Amino acid sequence: MSTKWTVTVDCARPGELARFWALALGYVERPAPAGFASWEEWFARHDVPEEEWDDGAYLSDPDGVGPSISFLRVPEAKTAKNRLHLDLQVGGGRETPWEIRWPRVTAARDRLTAAGATVIREDELQGRPDHFVMADPEGNEFCLV
Repeated sequence: MSTKWTVTVDCARPGELARFWALALGYVERPAPAGFASWEEWFARHDVPEEEWDDGAYLSDPDGVGPSISFLRVPEAKTAKNRLHLDLQVGGGRETPWEIRWPRVTAARDRLTAAGATVIREDELQGRPDHFVMADPEGNEFCLV
């Protein structure tokens, strides 16, 4: 039996970063727990101070397959390269022919830069573009493959 897990991202603006990653991954805001009409109702029931209600944001895979993602407000800014990053296989992965994969990768690059991401670099493999190393709006690195 595997262990259920969640990816947690420390950040300055949880709601904004969650909206970016919902777009990038096709995720949705995680519904409030069963028995509660909203997260606000859940927070109130569990005595979470109202000034902390905006300290986190939560996403889930609408198909229920991928892990949940939490975004938690922290006071310090990101200062170094990630030790862990996501590879978004937006082109279908390297098993997809390059002529099909690369236009998908560049379309995702354009969509995500319009949403606030930045391109750090474009890497090549065997003399042609292979993937982009990017950063989300708060500087967290990820790759588009």
